[in-house]
Amino acid sequence: MEGLAAMKRMVILSGGQDSVTCLYWALARSEQVVCLTFDYGQRHRRELECAETVARLAGVPQQVVNLGPLFTGTSPLTDHSRQVEHYESVDVLPGGLEDTFVPGRNMLFLSVAASRAYVEECDSLVIGVSQEDFGGYPDCRESFIKSMETTIAEALDRKIEIETPLLFLDKKQTVELAAELPGCWEALAHSHTCYEGQFPPCGECHSCLLRARGFDQAGKVDPLLEGIQNAV
Repeated sequence: MEGLAAMKRMVILSGGQDSVTCLYWALARSEQVVCLTFDYGQRHRRELECAETVARLAGVPQQVVNLGPLFTGTSPLTDHSRQVEHYESVDVLPGGLEDTFVPGRNMLFLSVAASRAYVEECDSLVIGVSQEDFGGYPDCRESFIKSMETTIAEALDRKIEIETPLLFLDKKQTVELAAELPGCWEALAHSHTCYEGQFPPCGECHSCLLRARGFDQAGKVDPLLEGIQNAV
């Protein structure tokens, strides 16, 4: 495809809004794109189905890595006996470390992805972390990403770049980026964000509220909700 880079990118695709946007960001820049999805026992398992659907729509090869019970009990996202917090609005979201933080998740994701990228001769990993989540998720910081990039290079004796297209974007800007990427808007109708794993989404968890605010601030209708409304 004319104008696209020859470098090969591996996208960590969860099936959520941010990772779907990153997939289409990569497709707009590279001839060769593959994606890697992790099954880590997450509560919102609908994400796995969404990741498969989006990969198929995009025509991109997908690998699914099952991490088993490694993260069990670390968060409401991996422990069904614990409740996901609900909030009346985005204005009352608490600061600090989120209850839904899964310790070591991005660290392990990037380590495993780097191993697969090495085998598949990929030049970079693409992950949808954002410093907007920094307060709640320390493994979304730029310093963490740079540290992991250095560690991977040392461990593999080969540089694999970690690309973070959304690192300095808020949710509004992420929505605006998605609207500019060919095919991305349609794919977002098949994405999943709700921590409860519900469809239609609960609209009250931390993730649902941030997603809704992003679309509201961008002045756009969420294609996921639009699809639900049209089906009624």
